[in-house]
Amino acid sequence: MPTSNASQQVDLSSKSKPIGVFDSGIGGLTVVAALRKVLPNESIFYLGDTARVPYGGKSAATVQRYSLEIASLLLDEHAKTVVVACNTASALALPQLSESVPVTVTGVILPGAQAAIAATRTGHIGVIGTRATIKSGAYERALNSLDSKIKVTARACPLLVPLIEEGWLEHPISDQIIMQYLGPLIGEGIDTLVLGCTHYPLLRPAMARLLGDKITLVDSAQNCANAVRDLLIREELRAPESDAGSLQVALTDRPDNFLRVAREALQLEVGEIQLREISSHAFARETPNPNDQSPGKSKTFNS
Repeated sequence: MPTSNASQQVDLSSKSKPIGVFDSGIGGLTVVAALRKVLPNESIFYLGDTARVPYGGKSAATVQRYSLEIASLLLDEHAKTVVVACNTASALALPQLSESVPVTVTGVILPGAQAAIAATRTGHIGVIGTRATIKSGAYERALNSLDSKIKVTARACPLLVPLIEEGWLEHPISDQIIMQYLGPLIGEGIDTLVLGCTHYPLLRPAMARLLGDKITLVDSAQNCANAVRDLLIREELRAPESDAGSLQVALTDRPDNFLRVAREALQLEVGEIQLREISSHAFARETPNPNDQSPGKSKTFNS
């Protein structure tokens, strides 16, 4: 049976909807930058929960509640898929999101684990991340589910995020702290290192310079973007090539200096920042209808 013009219009409209991306703060813009490179025709709506950052010190139940609330806001923006650009939320809330959200949800952990398995030559993979991500054991589980013989050595690196947010991406102090954290992993014989925090790609040039070519760096942001591209192809949701991809950024509180650092380091055109309220959005109360045309309250301000 031939497809009607009306159904074709609905299909094209659905494909042109934005990719919804969220993080506990602004670090997830590394995922946005990677998405912009591999999917230039796609529109992206990014939501950073800056009012409640960081998620790393919160309980699993709290991270799950926050993640569902933020995902609800993304559905209000008619997101055709949701990307969890936060390792802590990916580690602690992905099952709940996948069960509750009526679109496909992609986290950063499994794509990073798959890339690390493909990259390792010796079968010994290192993982660095926040205390919450490392404590969750999510990367170890993902890696071992892909290959039970893989050896994983994980280490929390709590000082790296403050260094990045300060803008010390190429600084002697940052070099010293990086090697303080990575030295033991190198000593234990890893040949592949997963950057298990979406802030960390901003330190990738420094790490590559310090580690040389003996250790392969696996960027969770880049591999998440690749996974989203594959998902859109698989679900036939790629935006038409005629679409001019756009980026909208919303935060739950005014940004600090790190927005400038991320924007300059990633060369992202962020434009006007929207400010969103989150108090009235919770899946626990009511799952939002993705066809509802009334988005949540917002304000805008210049970054």
